[in-house]
Amino acid sequence: MAQDFLPGMESSAISVLKRAVELDHSSRFQEALVCYQEGIQLLLDVLKAVKDDSKKAHYREKIKGYMDRAEQIKHHVNKLKEEGKYHEQIRIADSSTGFSYESLFKPYIRDGLTEVWVEDPYVRHVHQLYNFLRFCEMLLKSQCNVETIHLLTSQDEESSSQQTSALAELKQSLRSQNICLDIQYSSTIHDREIRFNNGWIIKIGRGLDYFKKTQGSLLCRILRLRFERVS
Repeated sequence: MAQDFLPGMESSAISVLKRAVELDHSSRFQEALVCYQEGIQLLLDVLKAVKDDSKKAHYREKIKGYMDRAEQIKHHVNKLKEEGKYHEQIRIADSSTGFSYESLFKPYIRDGLTEVWVEDPYVRHVHQLYNFLRFCEMLLKSQCNVETIHLLTSQDEESSSQQTSALAELKQSLRSQNICLDIQYSSTIHDREIRFNNGWIIKIGRGLDYFKKTQGSLLCRILRLRFERVS
């Protein structure tokens, strides 16, 4: 049966590792490392399914090469992090795709992440609240054990009741997953950043609000989140 899926497994491994090399060449090392790790695992699955000895030798050599490069990147990034010199910049052009919260934040939400600080003055209107909800969903679905999310934002005087009720509903939903949402308001906040207690600080020019506005009920989305995670 494994032989039937072998071409697809090989194709997936090649695609992921090709992306890893592209990110590597662009000095987007943390993202490259994630792709190398995923691609290596796919190649290991291919290796288990291959019967031909010459192909096995070929894949072993490829896997060793990618593992060596992944270890080099990990060592390089850790060294820069210890020295406080690691910096990576990603530009998101208008109307571009492929920049989900998962793709942007996944490389940084491991290594014992338990606490997150979000500082964004514009988590006020429906589409902005929806974006914050997406971010919380991403944390819930990731391989980490987040216990507390801190949100510092400004209050919208014209629609503060909608903002307050939506965040209160989200807080209750997260509490059912044993995650505390701490909400604070500031009238002087201007900068946008996200901090993880594993050492990463992410500066985002437009904060979480880089998606086009979405339609639909925020409350329904929050209730859906609660249902999906509890069931």
